[in-house]
Amino acid sequence: MKETTSGSGFSEAATLDELLEIASSRFEVHFERITIQDTGLDILQISDLEDYIDRLAESTGPGQTLHLPYWAKIWPTSILLSYYVQRLADASHGELLEIGAGIGLCGLTAAARGMRVCVSDSDPDALLFARINILKNGLQDLAEVAEADFTTSRLSRRFTHIVGSEVLYREEHYQPLLSFLRNHLEPSPESEIVLARDYRIGAKPFFRAARKEFSIQEKTLGYRETTGSEGQGERHLCAISRLRPLT
Repeated sequence: MKETTSGSGFSEAATLDELLEIASSRFEVHFERITIQDTGLDILQISDLEDYIDRLAESTGPGQTLHLPYWAKIWPTSILLSYYVQRLADASHGELLEIGAGIGLCGLTAAARGMRVCVSDSDPDALLFARINILKNGLQDLAEVAEADFTTSRLSRRFTHIVGSEVLYREEHYQPLLSFLRNHLEPSPESEIVLARDYRIGAKPFFRAARKEFSIQEKTLGYRETTGSEGQGERHLCAISRLRPLT
């Protein structure tokens, strides 16, 4: 499998140590063990994301746009989607594309279960972290990274499965996203798109338009983000939507 790293700021031949040196020059980082059911992955994280955002805000001058590193956070929906993707990988031999992947947790979970995966994002730092995670977990024969903005980009091939977490937060992206999904989903009976989002994001215009081309099934799942020794934390509701092409 050949990795696509155009525009990502690193060579596809770079070693894990070389990429870690690049990441460490930009951020204070550490690896965190994430376990999805019985799949354990070492995931590179910014050590203190809140402090990094504070420093980023302080360095942003008047009139400049503050670009928050949303790609760096492991969202609750990504964890729930990873559980679904794990079951999907156990049952399918198709190729999977993760869009807006950030650090690529869902794609890495699928690759760890033997699925061929393309982890895509438009942010160069996200691609750097995702590539590091691929190498750290020994998944380079099954997983690649690709620079892709799902509102404007076109990749050179189609996929049996396309998954994405929190990609429905901006209504102006709905039509371009639908076009991207349509152009990159393999036309086969097994093909499926799976999107996860915070339940508070209704995305009704997206699903209203999508129903013209896809059958849609939706499930609401609860997730508690544990904090501290008592294991108590905020409870989240996430929606998992499965889209299959109409026949």
